[in-house]
Amino acid sequence: MKTILIPTEDHDAMPAVLEAARLVARTFDSYMEGFAVRPAIGTYVTVEPVSSLALSGAFEEDTARQAQDLFDKFMRAHEVPRGASEPAAFSCGWPRAEAADDAFLGSYGRVFDLIVLGRPGREPSQPRMPPLEAALFESGRPVLIVPRTAPATIGRNILVAWNGSTEQAHTNIFAMPFLRKAEKVTVLTVEGGTTPGPSGEQAAQHLRRNGVAAVAVTVAPDGRSTGEAILDKAHALGCDLLVKSAYTQSRLRQMIFGGATRDILANASLPVLMAH
Repeated sequence: MKTILIPTEDHDAMPAVLEAARLVARTFDSYMEGFAVRPAIGTYVTVEPVSSLALSGAFEEDTARQAQDLFDKFMRAHEVPRGASEPAAFSCGWPRAEAADDAFLGSYGRVFDLIVLGRPGREPSQPRMPPLEAALFESGRPVLIVPRTAPATIGRNILVAWNGSTEQAHTNIFAMPFLRKAEKVTVLTVEGGTTPGPSGEQAAQHLRRNGVAAVAVTVAPDGRSTGEAILDKAHALGCDLLVKSAYTQSRLRQMIFGGATRDILANASLPVLMAH
């Protein structure tokens, strides 16, 4: 996690996004790079009818300057050094003066170890969904999704939402730097919320063989959705990071029928490390 990309917009979760990125950068001695992300010119806020997450928003040219001012002010206030040394050290940079659209995020994110974004919401003042989708589906990189309030710590007490899927196996590998530093790691399986694949105990065993002190736990849904059961367990354990694959089912199927990814994107109160 030596390089962190922070797509920057003026939304209500941006202070928490910057703080979460700073916490991760402090942990891994990382370089943080910001840029102003925007929707396609001329688009306006619309809301996905099923998930109720904001899809796009109007953009004005001065938004790029506002985004850079927000980023720079935060970094100065926290005395983060400016620069992009090689190898990376705890520092920040803003090399692009102009804004770039969501598609650029999906491409440029491929040369970073982590992308940090806010959790999408229903209101125009909240983070939009397209940057997250571009990061998840186009960058090939993990995304740290941050709620409106950042926690005091990230990665000390981690819940891995194991469902046996290829996507979750990928996500576990991306999360390995966090998992190896964690004080506590719980591999959670929700009954009825899995695909054909290895068990939660087998996943925990794989982590233990890689130096992670992981324990496996299985819970019954008890009338809850899989996503609700995952979030309830994360809250009960006091976790400060959830590791969860994105869209094991197709996105369209989740929009229509629901799914754990949709539930977590709509309701998570802790940071979520996701990958597809």
